[in-house]
Amino acid sequence: VVVATNHTVRRDEDIAITLPDGSRTTGAVAGRDGGTDLVVLRVPPSLKSARAAELRAADEPPRVGELVLAVGRPGDEGPTAALGIVSAVQGPWRTWGGGEIERFVRLDLSVYDGFSGSPLVDARGRVIGINSSALARGMPVTIPVATVERVVSQLLERGHVARGYVGLAIQPVRITESLRTRSGGSWEVGAMIVKVEPQGPADRAGVLLGDVVVAVDGEAVADPSEIGALVGDRVGRTIELTVVRGGSIAKVPVTVAERPRRTPDGREG
Repeated sequence: VVVATNHTVRRDEDIAITLPDGSRTTGAVAGRDGGTDLVVLRVPPSLKSARAAELRAADEPPRVGELVLAVGRPGDEGPTAALGIVSAVQGPWRTWGGGEIERFVRLDLSVYDGFSGSPLVDARGRVIGINSSALARGMPVTIPVATVERVVSQLLERGHVARGYVGLAIQPVRITESLRTRSGGSWEVGAMIVKVEPQGPADRAGVLLGDVVVAVDGEAVADPSEIGALVGDRVGRTIELTVVRGGSIAKVPVTVAERPRRTPDGREG
């Protein structure tokens, strides 16, 4: 199994792979996930010259200021390397493509050709994660081992990552004092429904255009992006949306479906 970045692998079959001794073989895509920018390739199992990388334990996250090395291979000329430090480590975050990353790991090092898909290695030679320039608008970040292991496991099992979907487009709104008084709630912000996907989970459940979501399963919504995070791993489960509708409170149960997948060319499939 070879793990790479999704945006650097354009084909699904006959993908040329250079091995450590310089010899070549071909691989095929076993699964890809644009949300976390990861792709898994399968290669012949009888290769003698390739060995698995040593991964740093997921419960030993990188530290700010830690010396790290990014090693890439942009072409036939051999590998390239960049030495730098980990400049920031923060909590979980959601990429622009909807992927969930266990930790935000930002790097302070030079970005060369071949950077995306390269391993980030610590001083003991253990892989901390996989580097990508596609997740944070060109900023060099690392997909940590915890995310890689979780996503790769799902890609090998089903070929894609299942993500929750309710079929809503929303925008943030501030709950006025008069509306709070009429509804009897204490919410200050909510998520107004500006589009309901026809025949989507929310549409079938009776969610209406103009409803304002203020809680999911009783958990207040402080930012509309939280709704995606709350439903992301609940495929097949029923959640309860608390909405303000016409000045009153309504409880709407919605069964979360799996988000329609898109093919590499952008079509749903």
